[in-house]
Amino acid sequence: MNEDEKLLAGKLANPREPALAKRQQLAHRLSKLYNDTFEDEMEKRRQLLEQLLPNAGKRIYFQGPIFFDYGTHTTIGERFYGNTNITVLDSGRVTIGDDVLLGPNVTLATAMHPLRYQDRNFIPDDLPGKEYSKPITIESNCWLASNVTVIGGVTIGNGSVIGAGSVVTRDIPANSLAVGNPCRVIRQITDHDDIRLNRQLF
Repeated sequence: MNEDEKLLAGKLANPREPALAKRQQLAHRLSKLYNDTFEDEMEKRRQLLEQLLPNAGKRIYFQGPIFFDYGTHTTIGERFYGNTNITVLDSGRVTIGDDVLLGPNVTLATAMHPLRYQDRNFIPDDLPGKEYSKPITIESNCWLASNVTVIGGVTIGNGSVIGAGSVVTRDIPANSLAVGNPCRVIRQITDHDDIRLNRQLF
């Protein structure tokens, strides 16, 4: 099992291994190049995203700036929208369904580090300096509002809404409105939330 396979399997891995480091450097470069484009440079943006996110649908949009650690570990469905300043630390798998909206300053962080500094500090030894990962899954039809952070090991169920500023540390069931730090389900989203029932908006 190589270091990339170890990361994706949730095993301790060395992110400074040459092949991993090379892909990470490429992802950082492609992120920067994307951030240097303008909104009307659609073809240039498309080409950069195809290199950065080879496992993404064709109909995705990032306002920018963006930051991906690897890109290749992220899968995105169709009709995705990411607002400004999206950070995806995809040491582990990040799976995003169709019709997902991410607000400004959303962070998806799969990377995990040991709690003991003796295991975590960077020194030339077998164990210290290594990291592992836990996957993140955001199912279809979800909206994560501004400044949401999702921690590795979390699944957000289909149709859920995560309120602004939330830190999601546990799974969120489908069709839930969840907010807070740590993020908790407030209630289910139902037909009573049909926007057409809010007459003051029309």
